[in-house]
Amino acid sequence: MLYYLLYPLHAYVSAFNVFRYITFRTVLSTLTALVISFYLTPRAIRLFQQLKIKADKREDVPDRHESKKGTPTMGGAVILVATIIPTLLWADLKNQYIWIVTLSLVSFGMIGFFDDLRKLKGQNGKGVPGKTKLLLEILFALIISALIYSQSGFLPELTIPFFKNLTPDLGLFYVGLCVLIIAGSSNGVNLTDGLDGLAIGPVITVCSTFLLFAYLVGNIKFAQYLQIVYVKGAGELTILCGAMLGAGLGFLWYNAYPAELFMGDTGSLSLGAALGTMAVIIKQEVLLVIVGGIFVMETLSVIIQVLSFKTRGKRVFRMAPIHHHFELKGWNEEKIVVRFWIVSIMLGLFAISTLKLR
Repeated sequence: MLYYLLYPLHAYVSAFNVFRYITFRTVLSTLTALVISFYLTPRAIRLFQQLKIKADKREDVPDRHESKKGTPTMGGAVILVATIIPTLLWADLKNQYIWIVTLSLVSFGMIGFFDDLRKLKGQNGKGVPGKTKLLLEILFALIISALIYSQSGFLPELTIPFFKNLTPDLGLFYVGLCVLIIAGSSNGVNLTDGLDGLAIGPVITVCSTFLLFAYLVGNIKFAQYLQIVYVKGAGELTILCGAMLGAGLGFLWYNAYPAELFMGDTGSLSLGAALGTMAVIIKQEVLLVIVGGIFVMETLSVIIQVLSFKTRGKRVFRMAPIHHHFELKGWNEEKIVVRFWIVSIMLGLFAISTLKLR
């Protein structure tokens, strides 16, 4: 909105020409999100405490989590607000990709919201039944994937890092792949959200990496120089990435150990879906597996644990997702979180290096 208000003024004052640049608006978007997050989060904590929107002790976590009982949850709602408002203020709202990712945030945020709400009203912290939640995720992911596929000039090709000329055209099957990526990414972040600051750290890493890729992919000169796929209009997602980054940093201020607020499924499902959606739009589908390696590891640990127990009657890990395994091995929470952050940053740097390893 402010973009449309301020940029036209460049015809009268040349200084306003700066608002045409994606880089400048990304900085403003990040700072705006950070300010909104810092303003809203402490107020949300007080409000949630008054409304008794607090986490209960779950049965599928180590006993040490008993101390977390009573911590306000559903902080993801603040992250969404702090992401969407700066995006609306500084992005070009004629860009369809902005609306598609926003739809991803809101739709999966709604699923998470109702799941969190049911957990608060239900017993033993159980939310929406797993099958129902998965069905809703697939439905929304299918709608989002169809919208991406229908965009003019968008190519249903799979981009594989390290191979500049290997881009298989999947045709209509690409929609199915998109559904898998979006729903899988959403659940990956959700499974990672089990310790204070554990999920938001890698989210910030992935978001920072995609911020760079969105800018490069959306700039035809950089795309040609780096021999990556050019996606017209994708550069505007840099501003949305900046907003997510600022909102994430603001939330982390209060979510760091010991957490004053949990993001809940409202935040984890929506952030994961948004990252998956952006990965598809900027043609970095496989790269998401690399930069989001923490989410992949957490998801695989659950799959392996379930398959092993059903087929052999034995568990591979002491508890899944894997961060609980390390808890039961005696690692303290802060050590697990920081080490996972370090791995996430390393994966992010490796993902950026693929720009030249082609």
